[in-house]
Amino acid sequence: MTCLENYNDRLNRVLDHVYANLEEDLSFDRLAEVACLSPYHWSRIYSAMRGETIVATIRRLRLQRAADRLANSELDIDAIGARAGYGSPDTFGRAFKSAFGMSPAAYREKGSHAAFRAANAAGVARAFPVVVERVPERRCAGIDHTGSYMEIDHAMGRLFTTLAARDAIPAEPAMIGVFFDDPDIGPETELRSRACLPVAESFAIDAPLVETVLRGGAYAKLSYTGPYADMRGAYRWFLGVWLPASGYEPEDAPIFEAYLNDPREVPQSELRTDIYLPLKAAQ
Repeated sequence: MTCLENYNDRLNRVLDHVYANLEEDLSFDRLAEVACLSPYHWSRIYSAMRGETIVATIRRLRLQRAADRLANSELDIDAIGARAGYGSPDTFGRAFKSAFGMSPAAYREKGSHAAFRAANAAGVARAFPVVVERVPERRCAGIDHTGSYMEIDHAMGRLFTTLAARDAIPAEPAMIGVFFDDPDIGPETELRSRACLPVAESFAIDAPLVETVLRGGAYAKLSYTGPYADMRGAYRWFLGVWLPASGYEPEDAPIFEAYLNDPREVPQSELRTDIYLPLKAAQ
């Protein structure tokens, strides 16, 4: 293991601990122990190598989980704020509005998930932008993820650090998530997905990376803008309203998402994702 791989492995252990204990007290001293690095320096090393402070990472992940609960559950808003680590509704409200552009109550009522829910209920097949296009076959290196689809960014981070240690990140990397299971069927802890990045044919893919070849051919592409937490509603409209009205049949291949910007760099409301649904060839 190179020195760079060693440092990345330590910081990956920190993120593993953060994801596993996101609703617990995450003390800096404990995270330093997990990283096996000096308490005086580990957080600055994390910031320099990961592009955001550990405080920003924890806040972003907690608020992302809170948004998912606001959009997709009936859990009380104050309870959601408490689970996100906020001691009062006011502090939760300010933090949430800073990240999402509206209060938790307004987000629950008027977030983009509400627009998809309304279009789904009304059966409006042209409510959102969908185009059908041909996509070339692409060979990717990937890292598998099991659990909430909202946490595929955990695998994406591991993928990037693994490729960075091998000096194999392209000049313009394409971040892709491939999803194998229906999140409305079966336990969330068993959902299978894969974080992927297209690589050159000459690149050797070995553990912990797995090779994935994204099918070439026709796809319906839904261009989505907004928080990842709202995308469950987008899928329900895409598959339950647009597809039946489109005249197309889905191909026996997984849906994938292409992430066009970075949640560390833009507000949640400005995140852009293209959702690709594979289609059978016209008869």
